[in-house]
Amino acid sequence: MTSVSSAAISNAMRSQQMRMQAELVKATKESSTGRVADVGLALGARTAQSVTFSRDLDRLNVIIDSNGLVGSRLSSTQTSLSQLSTAAQSFLSALTTASSSDSSNSLTQASGKATIQQLTSILNTSVNGEYLFAGTNTDVKPINDFTAAGSPAKAAFDAAFVANFGFTQDDPAAANITAAQMDDFITNDVVPQFMGPGWQGNWSNATDQQIVSRIALNETTPTSTSANSAGIQKLAMAAAMVSSLMSSNISQAAKNKIVSRSTALVGEALSGIGQIQSETGIVQKRVSDANDRMKTQVDLFERHILDLEGVDPAEAATRVADLTQHIETSFALTARLQQLSLLNYLT
Repeated sequence: MTSVSSAAISNAMRSQQMRMQAELVKATKESSTGRVADVGLALGARTAQSVTFSRDLDRLNVIIDSNGLVGSRLSSTQTSLSQLSTAAQSFLSALTTASSSDSSNSLTQASGKATIQQLTSILNTSVNGEYLFAGTNTDVKPINDFTAAGSPAKAAFDAAFVANFGFTQDDPAAANITAAQMDDFITNDVVPQFMGPGWQGNWSNATDQQIVSRIALNETTPTSTSANSAGIQKLAMAAAMVSSLMSSNISQAAKNKIVSRSTALVGEALSGIGQIQSETGIVQKRVSDANDRMKTQVDLFERHILDLEGVDPAEAATRVADLTQHIETSFALTARLQQLSLLNYLT
């Protein structure tokens, strides 16, 4: 025999309300996301396939986001290289003028100093807290300032001059230096300071090793450059020689040799900087192409996942509306039942 009472009916409706509220949460989630609320329950054995697609999709999106940072670094590198090339071109024009005796030594020396200051500023450029020309040593300024007080590079340069000639650049005896002697000094003393161990000992804090980035699931590439490239070293060498020696008591014949050697170095530097620009451009194209391929893969994975997990938006919205209406009706009936009392019928 089944007992019938207002309490029993109220409890039954309360249980039904809880079930419908749980269904409403599920239906609302499916309506808002367009996907099943419980993947495991809906797909069963096919859940592993959905998980695999989602994992690969996440990996692709992470690499695409990383490539955004890589692209920003490469674009900034190209801008800096263009600025460096412009500075070198301007310096080359000053040297060309000096070689034709149409410019004073002091003006040529000022051009060398300006070039080395520009070079230092450009090479010490940072993006998002990382130095562009530092190789893998991205948290340290790649180039020391040659013109700063106490510069080890300037001290080494001056010491090499004294060791070779026996006097300083400003000594009256410097007027007797021949072109051949200056050429010998540049070849045997100056070049090792820039193209040899002296570069990283006094000038550079950068590493030769470049940052290698994963730009696709199965593709990596170097995505940075280093201040230790030959073109940059040659430009620094020419600017350092001109800024240090052109306004001193050195003979005009020796100064002419400095100008001629510097002119050749800057020409080679421009070629080297152009090569770096070309290599950076190739990497930019690779990153762009990799992004295009991955975005196509992302679209494909998203379609597969939607095929597996997708729900009919119209049906999900209808379910939400129906459940909401049922719950509201149930609440109204429960309120009416709670108002029922035997005392209302006793006289």
